[in-house]
Amino acid sequence: MAGNLYVVAAPSGAGKTTLVRMLLEQEAGVQLSISYTTRAPRPGETDGREYHFVDASEFQAMIARQEFLEWAEVHDNFYGTSKKWIADQLALDRDVLLEIDWQGAQQVRTLFPQAIGIFILPPSMEELTRRLTGRGTDSADVIARRLAAAQAEMRHVGEFDYVIINDQLVQALDDMRAVVRASRLSFGVQRARHAALFQRMI
Repeated sequence: MAGNLYVVAAPSGAGKTTLVRMLLEQEAGVQLSISYTTRAPRPGETDGREYHFVDASEFQAMIARQEFLEWAEVHDNFYGTSKKWIADQLALDRDVLLEIDWQGAQQVRTLFPQAIGIFILPPSMEELTRRLTGRGTDSADVIARRLAAAQAEMRHVGEFDYVIINDQLVQALDDMRAVVRASRLSFGVQRARHAALFQRMI
């Protein structure tokens, strides 16, 4: 197994989705894992592209069949990652990125301790509040709950290997790409991906 598994987490409003999208556009060797969720599609979202949208009963059935690498309840909705799909991609020497929360990251590390954790922080709570309010999609009550949840989530930042502070988007993207590129050059990955070369030379 030579593929890298990147686990990216962040509080709502930190810019995780934007950074991940830009990373995928610039690093062709990384593919996004599409999660399952019970939440309703937002305008412009398509089943199988942003998420696999399922109802609560189907999600519970998938839990019972132990199909998830990780799953969690976030803001009254369930999210989960296919265990088999991840394992298959890594076995094929493909890098996979999971865009999940800290609870999911803990579950992933249990089965894939080699997973590379990246946590994205906002530059300040004031900026986080501005970003959440600026979306114009949530009520004041929802924003208040998201801010409270964000503070709780950020207490888990120490569980991750790398921390990126998303103040300037371009710099934050460069930092994420640096993590991806450096991880591909680790001894374990290079030995697995270039086994014949290592056998001849070492």
